[in-house]
Amino acid sequence: MKKKIAFLCFGIIFGFTLSRVGASEYDLIYTMFTAENLKLALVILTAIIIGAVGMRLLILNGGKDYKGKSLEIKKKPLNKYNVYGGIIFGIGWAISGACPGTVLAQVGEGKLLGLFTMAGLALGTYIYALIAEKNHNIVSD
Repeated sequence: MKKKIAFLCFGIIFGFTLSRVGASEYDLIYTMFTAENLKLALVILTAIIIGAVGMRLLILNGGKDYKGKSLEIKKKPLNKYNVYGGIIFGIGWAISGACPGTVLAQVGEGKLLGLFTMAGLALGTYIYALIAEKNHNIVSD
């Protein structure tokens, strides 16, 4: 239960942060993609750098978590489905003005269009599951 509460708290902080930096604003996302305003791109770059530093620290710590338990960090293989998924993700992000994290922030802010994007995420996940079930080579452990 403690773990679930911690995840909920981190999710709330994450959503609040996304909202405060403007990541849930369609206009800011549009201006990022048109390179008119790179504020959001810098926020994303900062997150990537922090994530990379965090992963490096995990590796330097012997791949152990804060309790000393070993973590297994595996690289996923790159295949054509990663490229197709990335293209679809980018197109969806550009059209809807939201990625999976920001759509939740939009819904939390009461933006109606966020619900449509959320429905698209659910539909896309369902379609992926159908395709992955038929082509077991898409999903690799």
